[in-house]
Amino acid sequence: MRRFIPYALSLLAGAALPLAFAPFGQFWIAPLSYAALLYLWKDVASWRAFGLGFAYGCASFGFGTYWTFIAVRVMGGAPITVALFLTIGLVLVCAAFVGVAGFVAARWFRTSGAAARLVTLPALFVLCEWLRGWAFTGFGWLSAGYSQTSSWLMGYAPVLGLHGISWAVLVTAGALLVIAEAMVEGRSLPQESREPAARRRRYASVLAAALAIATVWVGGLAARAQRWTAPQARTLTVALLQGAIDQPDKWKPEQLGSTLDLYARLSVQNFGADLIVWPEAAVPTLIEYVKSYVDDVRRASTARGSTVVLGILRGVPGAADDEFQNVVVALTDPMQTYVKRHLVPFGEYFPVPSFIKSWMRYMNLPASDALPGVRDQPPLAVAGQRIAVTICYEDVFGAEQLHYLPEATLLVDVSNDAWFGDSIAPHQHLQIAQVRAAEAGRYLLRATNTGVTAVVDERGNVEQALPQFKPAVLKATVRGFEGATPYARVGNWLVVLLALAAAASQLPALAALLRR
Repeated sequence: MRRFIPYALSLLAGAALPLAFAPFGQFWIAPLSYAALLYLWKDVASWRAFGLGFAYGCASFGFGTYWTFIAVRVMGGAPITVALFLTIGLVLVCAAFVGVAGFVAARWFRTSGAAARLVTLPALFVLCEWLRGWAFTGFGWLSAGYSQTSSWLMGYAPVLGLHGISWAVLVTAGALLVIAEAMVEGRSLPQESREPAARRRRYASVLAAALAIATVWVGGLAARAQRWTAPQARTLTVALLQGAIDQPDKWKPEQLGSTLDLYARLSVQNFGADLIVWPEAAVPTLIEYVKSYVDDVRRASTARGSTVVLGILRGVPGAADDEFQNVVVALTDPMQTYVKRHLVPFGEYFPVPSFIKSWMRYMNLPASDALPGVRDQPPLAVAGQRIAVTICYEDVFGAEQLHYLPEATLLVDVSNDAWFGDSIAPHQHLQIAQVRAAEAGRYLLRATNTGVTAVVDERGNVEQALPQFKPAVLKATVRGFEGATPYARVGNWLVVLLALAAAASQLPALAALLRR
């Protein structure tokens, strides 16, 4: 039974990790949880390290992304077997990245000692987290850095981005482990074994760990005090619309008329605001079917000095009848369109062979594919600003938005988090948006169907937010920002190269070569 105790501890540590993220916000849990994982990796065989990391990942992603089942089964109406397959499959794939970090560390590096805890393991963990963010289309949810939106470590967002924050969290975890082990070791050894040389080694390790914690956290506080971008002199009044239409009702044909009336009414009540933003697919049909309605909204808003930006769908000339695009349209003259680029696999498209799609249609399962837009679409010129647009899931991919900068002056994300019901996912999604705003050094306007609709400032702080599941309008005054943060200039490559260099410096073969 003693062989299984480490796996049980790994499961417990992983299960505690989601408490560090929104809506719970206990950011201090993250370094403690990761410290437990690093301790369990101490001097174990490579496959055992993989298993311990895999168990940790299963627990953390299982409890942290359980809402996938809600989206697929409860809201999407998929058979329970399909929903379980996709939910469990996602958890297993994400957990494998944690396991790989442990396997690589145990196979080619030392996993005990101060150097391993402060250098090797944090670097390898960050590299695997970065890989998880883009491999197999990517799933960066629950990256360690997202847990720190209310801590000093958020200061690293505009400098090193999300993964820089993650690295700071893992270094903190390793340092706490070094200090704890030194204290336990010092008390457990018999008096005659406490030789001066051993004491000096322990003191050196504790000193290095304490300095690492102080450097990481004070550095984050100092970075947070810096201004990397400059606000424009002119302010911008905005109105973010939240229709709060239940997901099961949203796509019913009989609901379309009342949906159009609701958003038209909310817009009319807020004409005069410079910018009015509707959520993702606020109009749940193809724009070709409601062209006159869209034209009426454009004429009425323009006459009152407002510009409406709305989420809608559109058909694609020459594509199949069941193919479409998820777009944001700025009702300017002429109208401007942004097409969603990064689609959700098994949500917006199905990467399966054609015979499986035929079977899905036969079983009356959703099988329509959204078509992605081209990469590097320009910002939209709206209300005197250059707006960088993302739709829902896209804001998880910070590096994919860097082409907008420094040209863009304002970030806008539209989403339909009604897919997740009353779960923790909308709060986690807002936390992700906070990091994106801080990375870019710009305000982010977030308009959602059921919440959380919010205004996030250039430092990643939530200035205003609406309660969920209630029709409402968030009115705010914001500013566009100019200039570029260090992260906007170099992206993730600085952190990746530093992590590779840190890990390589601890390779035993390289260390032996350098000693020669």
